[in-house]
Amino acid sequence: MSTLDMTPGAQIPRLDGGPQTAVTQALASAAYRDGPIEGLPDAKAKGARFALFRANLGEAFTEAVIARTLGNGRKPLVPSLGVDSRMVVEHCLEAQELRNQRDRKLTLVTLVTGVLFLPGSLLWLLAFQVRAVLKKAAPDRAGLVGGVVYVALAVLAGLFILRPPAAGLAALYLRVMLLAPVVGWFIAKRICLRSSEQMRAQWTALVDGSALGPMLPKIVPKDDKDATAVNLREQLDKLAAEQETNVLHYAGTKGILGLGGRWGAWHLTGPLKPRAGAADIHAFRPWDLVRRITDRLGQLERSEIAGGGMPHPQLHQWAVRPVGEGADEIARPSDAETMDGQRMRDFAMQNLCNAQKFGAEPRHYQGTHFVLWNGQLVVSLLATVTVLHNYLRVEVTGYALGPVAGFFSGKPSPKEISFTRPGRPWKTETRQLPIVDSDEVVRLAVRAPLMWAPVVRDWLGGGLSLPEPFGFRSAWVDRMWTHRFMADDVIRAATPIVRLVRTVIDEFLAEHDVDVDHFSTARSLSPGADAEGVRPGKADLYDG
Repeated sequence: MSTLDMTPGAQIPRLDGGPQTAVTQALASAAYRDGPIEGLPDAKAKGARFALFRANLGEAFTEAVIARTLGNGRKPLVPSLGVDSRMVVEHCLEAQELRNQRDRKLTLVTLVTGVLFLPGSLLWLLAFQVRAVLKKAAPDRAGLVGGVVYVALAVLAGLFILRPPAAGLAALYLRVMLLAPVVGWFIAKRICLRSSEQMRAQWTALVDGSALGPMLPKIVPKDDKDATAVNLREQLDKLAAEQETNVLHYAGTKGILGLGGRWGAWHLTGPLKPRAGAADIHAFRPWDLVRRITDRLGQLERSEIAGGGMPHPQLHQWAVRPVGEGADEIARPSDAETMDGQRMRDFAMQNLCNAQKFGAEPRHYQGTHFVLWNGQLVVSLLATVTVLHNYLRVEVTGYALGPVAGFFSGKPSPKEISFTRPGRPWKTETRQLPIVDSDEVVRLAVRAPLMWAPVVRDWLGGGLSLPEPFGFRSAWVDRMWTHRFMADDVIRAATPIVRLVRTVIDEFLAEHDVDVDHFSTARSLSPGADAEGVRPGKADLYDG
């Protein structure tokens, strides 16, 4: 995320090295990748109808993300804690523009050396299509059959050059007909190679964490009538605002979307009776206790021991709505009276906390979350206060979202082939292959003119269907309980928060003349009980 240094001196945008940067850049690197479309985990690949028009991973990811996040009438997104979603989308826009620049050049080459000599181009394309089909159906024979077809076309081209079956201009056309596509292929290969090297350099820089922010001149309006740039900027602003929403969704055993699964729960329940000597308790509302808990949780960064504070706790008031575990869409309220864009207004959140929600939704939760391990771990602890009849119940629940799938941290590797020489089977040799091979040049050259018809291009070449409900941080998550130190951090975060909440409850109830004897003897949420013996579990799985 880019911020401005407002100290005296020149105002120069700088890169914010916040905890979300590493994961943001790892996710953004997918926009610049090559390789097969099936490489992306947890995403459904739509196969190509024709192998020559197939999309690679970076192309499909870019188009899918842009359509899902900036498309008109799109579904709501799951907030991504620890990820700058706008920056990921901006990198997708930059990757799309880089490919468009390449495709404009390839289109010109295709028109001059391909369309003008269409019969020869079709023969060469037929040869590549046969080779592509064989490569998928019978990889062992693809090279041999493809080589035979290429040799046959080369012989045919030689015959047309030496003895064209016509005279005059037709003879000249026949001489060049099969040769011009080959010349165009060499020109296209240089264009594709430069583009591929640029893409891979950006991919490497993002994974290494040394990449600069995306450059997007297309979102800067050229004049007052540049509706495209204005609309694109508005969509990006809407995306950023949606990531700051305070309305979340609970999806059964998946936990809260964007926060991860629930792994632990602690509660404290007791009657609201006046203490000895008091005629009655001082009336209070659940929001009064929640506000006191929130204020005290803001002191987690402090410690009696130097360096013992919990770093950067982020405090929220969340409204949580239920949604089916297998639901593929979420929704948020659109009432202008209670909602300010994507956020529930403060007074509405306060009313939600105080209202009786027995048998109704949404529910109010006070949230404390930490973004750790350079954004690879999101730890959240939520507190909720409810009053039923004359009984107070305070619950603290723990949620955790593990690291992003390791696929996104992979760097580009050179294409290699291993082989053994005849007569020396004990020795294996490795040879590097070109980054852009013949098939890739043809694929890019054929797809290039379709940049002006993306619907047709996607229909022919296939694409990606992103997991729903979609959120960058929650879509591709690995297990974190197998990472010893991450698991330790999740478990250790619970103890100070649970004990602090318990301390606040005792102080608050004593101030309101509530008999705290029952609360003092309750073991849950109490010092020396479950707070110290905390261990992960499947808190949302029940024996039926």
